[in-house]
Amino acid sequence: MHSLAKPAAPATAWSISDGSLEALKWVGLVLMTGDHVNKYLLQEASPTLYALGRMVMPLFGFVLMANLARPGAFRAGMHLRIMRRLAAFALLATPAFVLLVGWWPLNILVTLWLATLIVWLLERGGAVARVAASITFLIGGALVEFWWSALLCCLGAWGFARRPNGVRMLLWALATASLAIVNGNFSALAALPLILAARQVDIPLRRCRWVFYAYYPAHLSLIAMVPRPA
Repeated sequence: MHSLAKPAAPATAWSISDGSLEALKWVGLVLMTGDHVNKYLLQEASPTLYALGRMVMPLFGFVLMANLARPGAFRAGMHLRIMRRLAAFALLATPAFVLLVGWWPLNILVTLWLATLIVWLLERGGAVARVAASITFLIGGALVEFWWSALLCCLGAWGFARRPNGVRMLLWALATASLAIVNGNFSALAALPLILAARQVDIPLRRCRWVFYAYYPAHLSLIAMVPRPA
């Protein structure tokens, strides 16, 4: 008698539906908008909007890293395609970002581009690529929004999505908690239970890839055009 065939392995060890990932991006977009209105137009008058806005970086970082952790993503060239998109829209966002913030640090799309580059180098493997990834982390972290903490948060999410276990979950949580160095609070950690909850449902949302890329420079440009008190 033949033994029963083993069930097919899931697409990823820690899977989340495409619709739920899309929902997380929409939540991040709404929170980002509120945070930027509060920061640039209301002079951070709302502590609530500020606290909710701290969840944005971990949310967008997780969505990006979950996609990069998909089986076959590296071989399919996903990392390079995403880096090209991030670079293009980061450049489009630069004029408005400079008006609002200045030339340093570089905007969050550059942060995500840098995290993707580091993951790409790690996926390539080999001593040279690992050294290059380490140098990129050390130097690049000084140039981008949320600095090294953001890169650690992204890398923690990527590591967990690839091979989930308790230790990697803890490392991801600690990396996210390190954003308190920049934020002044631990509100970023609230993104983690939201992400874990999103995994439990399959939200029927269609993917709107270009909306999220285009929205960032577009909304910053609109905010930059609003007159502010001297």
